[in-house]
Amino acid sequence: MTSAPADPRGLDLERLLGHLDRARPGLVTGALRGRLIEGGRSNLTYEITDGTARWVVRRPPLGHVLATAHDMRREHRVIAALHGTAVPVPEPVLLCEDAEVLGAPFYVMEYVDGVPYRTAGELAAIGPERTRQAVLALVDTLVELHAVDPEAVGLADFGRPEGFLDRQLRRWGKQLAASRGRELAGIDELHGALGRRLPDSPAPTVVHGDYRLDNVLIGESPSGTDTIRAVLDWEMSTLGDPLTDLGLLVMYSSDLGLPASPVGTTSGAAGHPTPAELVERYAARSGRDTGAIAWYTAFAWFKLAVILEGIHYRYTLGQTVGAGFDRIGELVPVFIEHGLNTLQELQEG
Repeated sequence: MTSAPADPRGLDLERLLGHLDRARPGLVTGALRGRLIEGGRSNLTYEITDGTARWVVRRPPLGHVLATAHDMRREHRVIAALHGTAVPVPEPVLLCEDAEVLGAPFYVMEYVDGVPYRTAGELAAIGPERTRQAVLALVDTLVELHAVDPEAVGLADFGRPEGFLDRQLRRWGKQLAASRGRELAGIDELHGALGRRLPDSPAPTVVHGDYRLDNVLIGESPSGTDTIRAVLDWEMSTLGDPLTDLGLLVMYSSDLGLPASPVGTTSGAAGHPTPAELVERYAARSGRDTGAIAWYTAFAWFKLAVILEGIHYRYTLGQTVGAGFDRIGELVPVFIEHGLNTLQELQEG
């Protein structure tokens, strides 16, 4: 006799099935099985199947406190708005805001086959030419996202674009203050310099907020070439300055100079386009002025330094467990240095 597989933590499959049967009669044709999809950073992501079809469930982390940080309605709304545009996103199935079902709001979307390439090593398996095309497709998809008219897809009130960069800088400054447990040379200098050199933002667009290669699924197109099948993880999306997405993409395409780092970029993969190539392609295809991209890239370095310092701070308090957390703290000065050097390039330019 074999026992039934246990439900993944945070996902009561029987209650989920009951809700799906009530909300979408006929969608599910059998008992559900599920598994946690590893690699998610904040919200929890599960694959579920009835043996015939597959879907994905997204819910906040267990024991979450700040609802605004894990807003299922917001994620579901932007995916539903973008579905049917040139931006590839999974088709939404339903949103459930009744916390009685799974203990927190959640949404269900279609399952999309594809690979999220997270490291240069993973890209090495597909070779330099496919790597180059995948990263260039990432830029092209970003251009498509920033070309979407927010009003036309019902997202005119999705954010507050006025003063976006100033608010972002203040927000991450507050995050830094909340996780200060040691002296960090250069961090205040970087924050202050960014504030003194705020660029004029272009017209606002839908921004993803965490746009990088491992937040998209790459798979084979009907013609046999690699294509971006879906853009995922929309929890930080809003209306704002599109060049913040580009700056973050440039940062994640830059060489950290730390081959064994627990936090890396994909830049070391053979065939990977240079940051300059990415900026040039985006500018040519979007028509936007990217002359201030050094500021946006420096801001991305600062933001990641703050995020990593927060992780390090929680580690020192014994609030994080797992491999690699003990080395996060040593990375923060590297990100600060990259940010300062990038701003220096802006000044010299």
